[in-house]
Amino acid sequence: MGEFVDSTAFNHEQGNRARKLFAAVVLAALDDAIADDKKYGNGPEQIARWARSRDGREVLSCAGIDPNERVVGGLMEFVSKGVRTSVALSREESERRHAAEAAEAA
Repeated sequence: MGEFVDSTAFNHEQGNRARKLFAAVVLAALDDAIADDKKYGNGPEQIARWARSRDGREVLSCAGIDPNERVVGGLMEFVSKGVRTSVALSREESERRHAAEAAEAA
C-alpha cells in the first residue's frame, strides 16, 4: 500500500514539473510576441496565430490552460500592453499596478 502512495505522489510531482515547463514555454512565446510587436508591430496577431495553431493549443493544454478564444484574447491583450513577462510577474510591478488602481479609485 505504501508503495502505491509513493508512486502516486511521484507521478503527481512529475506532472506538476511538466506543467511548469510548458508554462515557461507559454511565457517565452509571450516575450517573443512582445519583441515582435516592438520591432514589427504585429505581436498580438503573432500570439493569436500561435495560440490557435495545433502546437500552441497543445502547449497551452499541457500548461494547464484551456485553449479557447477567451484565452487567445487575453494573450493578445497582454502582448499589446508591451510589458515583458518577467517584469509583469515581479512584485514591484504588482505593487505599482495596485497603487495606480488605488489612485484611480480615489
